[in-house]
Amino acid sequence: MTRTTSSGVRPRLVATDLDGTVVREDGTVSARTVEAFARVRDAGAEFVFATGRPPRQMDPIADAFGAFGTAICSNGAFLYDMGTRTVVAEQAIDPRTLAETVRRLRAAIPGLGLAVEYADELHGDDLYEAGAWDDDITVRRPGEAGLWDRPAPKLVGRHPHLTADELLALAAPALADLVTVYHSNGERLVEAIALGVSKAHALRRFAADRGITAAETMAFGDMPNDLPMLAWAGMPYAVANAHPSVLDAVAQVTLSLDEDGVARVIERHFPGGPSVGR
Repeated sequence: MTRTTSSGVRPRLVATDLDGTVVREDGTVSARTVEAFARVRDAGAEFVFATGRPPRQMDPIADAFGAFGTAICSNGAFLYDMGTRTVVAEQAIDPRTLAETVRRLRAAIPGLGLAVEYADELHGDDLYEAGAWDDDITVRRPGEAGLWDRPAPKLVGRHPHLTADELLALAAPALADLVTVYHSNGERLVEAIALGVSKAHALRRFAADRGITAAETMAFGDMPNDLPMLAWAGMPYAVANAHPSVLDAVAQVTLSLDEDGVARVIERHFPGGPSVGR
């Protein structure tokens, strides 16, 4: 059984962002973090990974934590079964909205390269510059006619020199009525998914299907794209290395990723398992 929180509510669902929250810069996950999530599973509670990663980049996570559970991928565009390693649901930007989004982005941010990220493919225009997260895949260049004619789970834009924060400040007002625009601190990257889609939207639906409320949900994050999820969850935590906007918005801050901050919180609420130094 899990221990109740100070509010008297027992966590029935634990959701966490991955990169920067429980996954280190080199792609590794600590043994302490893996053991902490095993406690959640062994206690009969649910856990969900909520990430900006596309499904194609989830194999290392399944390998680290075990092939079970659910992942919210591409910031809510995909629901991914970790056991079968398959996409079970998808919400995409429709082609007409996608074309208008592209038109407005190019007008608002000249020089921006654009790409569509599918579950297993990445299709870019001639300006799109592949980044470190694209090292696992070849960017296909189908040309303008083939880029915007099918639903797009996620649109990404990379600029030669503007930062993610600068790109978001330019893109958000231009796209507010069309898509959900955000960044997850990718290098010179801004991202967009269908209007209303987010980690929070997907997590809320996952919880509702299992009769779990926001008050019974614990969530962890580090970047602006985590803010809707952290605002919805009744037990939100930022890690100490989080983006300033997250630290400003979230009252409860645990230790940093390198200090296993997420694992430490989980251990308090899910006691048991091997003794781990505090």
